[in-house]
Amino acid sequence: MRRAVCPGSFDPITNGHLDIISRASRLYDVVHVAVMINQSKKGLFEVEERIELIREVTAEFGNVEVESFHGLLVDFCKQRDIPAIVKGLRAVSDFDYELQMAQMNNGLSGVETLFVPTNPTYSFLSSSLVKEVANWGGDVAHLVPPQVLDALNRRLGRT
Repeated sequence: MRRAVCPGSFDPITNGHLDIISRASRLYDVVHVAVMINQSKKGLFEVEERIELIREVTAEFGNVEVESFHGLLVDFCKQRDIPAIVKGLRAVSDFDYELQMAQMNNGLSGVETLFVPTNPTYSFLSSSLVKEVANWGGDVAHLVPPQVLDALNRRLGRT
């Protein structure tokens, strides 16, 4: 069975994330979405909320499993026998950092990283920008799935 992981904090999941996960789900039998826990950061959404939102918006793919993980991504991969990490690249600046991570991960465990160019529609998109725009009352409806928009509006006291 061909397995891969799409890691991230997904706070919240955006249409850009969803595009990468969707594309990976067509290439692999099982795609694990690893919601990485960074205890030094306070997210807008709790990890459990992020997991639930991701499950809702990826349910249609049928081969996506979502769970949280704290620690090294290569350990997540080893524990689940996952040989590949799928990462979206928005710009050249992403590549510099992601290449270093890919080389480190491969050196530590032999896990391969596949880079998927982001759909140009989402090349500027990040969870941080979505949160900032939404916090200031901007319209992010075209940047996140409807379930995420509803959750954002509730969290920010707009409904």
